[in-house]
Amino acid sequence: MDRSVRSTVWQQIRPGALAAVQGLAVALLSLTTNVLLFALSVVSLALIPALGIGFALFPAVTVLVRLSLTLQRRLSRSAGVLIASPYAPVPAGARLGTWQRFRWVVSDPATWRDLAWLIPGAVTGGACVLAFALAAYGLEGALFVPLVLYLSIDWYGYGVFWPMDNLAKAWLAAPQGWLLLAGGLAVAPWLLWLHFRFAGFFLAPTRAQELALRVRHLAATRADTIDTQAAELRRIERDLHDGAQARLVALRMSIGLAEQLMANDPARAARLLSEAQETSGHALAELRHLVRGIYPPVLAERGLNGAVQALALTVAPPVDVDVDLDLPGSPPAAVESAAYFAVAELLTNVAKHSGARRAWVSLVHRDGVLRTEVGDDGRGGATPDAGTGLAGVRRRLAAFDGTMTVTSPPGGPTVVTMELPCELSSRRTLPSSGTG
Repeated sequence: MDRSVRSTVWQQIRPGALAAVQGLAVALLSLTTNVLLFALSVVSLALIPALGIGFALFPAVTVLVRLSLTLQRRLSRSAGVLIASPYAPVPAGARLGTWQRFRWVVSDPATWRDLAWLIPGAVTGGACVLAFALAAYGLEGALFVPLVLYLSIDWYGYGVFWPMDNLAKAWLAAPQGWLLLAGGLAVAPWLLWLHFRFAGFFLAPTRAQELALRVRHLAATRADTIDTQAAELRRIERDLHDGAQARLVALRMSIGLAEQLMANDPARAARLLSEAQETSGHALAELRHLVRGIYPPVLAERGLNGAVQALALTVAPPVDVDVDLDLPGSPPAAVESAAYFAVAELLTNVAKHSGARRAWVSLVHRDGVLRTEVGDDGRGGATPDAGTGLAGVRRRLAAFDGTMTVTSPPGGPTVVTMELPCELSSRRTLPSSGTG
């Protein structure tokens, strides 16, 4: 079979095959850990009156329950279902003893919703194995039986629907095996989706919990924004003090000295004035560079589309830019600036750390979200906590309620996806720069 044909076939069956394997994993996880953790939870609660052992045991079991269900929440993403974590954080600065930890656990509604899910989750999770069993059963008839016939092995009695006691029945196993295999691969994604959709009723945050999580998120991003703004102001102050201000002081001194020398030593005064002119040029260049760091003029002049394309020309590996922002409007200036500086930081990382031969940037605005993707074919292995500037990008986006997702397996490729909620406004028009 041609390689392109094999690739096309694999792309068609890959989602179903992965879903079938994930269904087996979900079934094993649900049937083992859910039942075991439910039993441990019941026992730990029953031991509360017995010398208070349950006060220490129940929070420990709750930790195991949350670890297991957090893993199941992560697995839900593969089925296209996002289940957020509903747990209340540990009180800030608190050193919880046995009683305080018990009170914190039992006062969190998510604890009891987790326990309520364990047994129903074991049932629906166990049902996910049906797709894997159906696909595996069909694979037996589709591939194994023809292989036995091809090798002329005298091994009948091994069939799909009925024992094969003759060659004719053996040949009937192959087509029905392919049908069962196709059915298992088609059903697997739906079984997983139904399981995790049902899980969302128990494991997802309630409306009140969502509001509480939202408040905590906004408080954290507000604190990060304030810290970032303070650091930016300190940077501007430092750059002004060490750069332009120092040059302006030197410029004033040179002009003052030239004024004193004008009558007695005109040649030296002329040299000082020439140096002062050069110093003023350097000071002006530094001020322009500082202003560009606050809000790049290219954004005001060319918009995000042109600014990103201009930015792509400044990095070492070739960068393909795909911008789909040809819409009757533009994002707010603050959002444009955040997206621009985020792309600039990521392309700098590509040039410094990735060893990539090519990179790409894509921007698109859909359904009120500005989605930006920056990728490269480098060595991979990038993480937001690795000190490569990704953590700073995430903090910058969080100030606008944006998100960042990093996919960077060892060996690459690295793909960073950023989403910024924003609405388009009418296009800004630049004032005419002509002189009358």
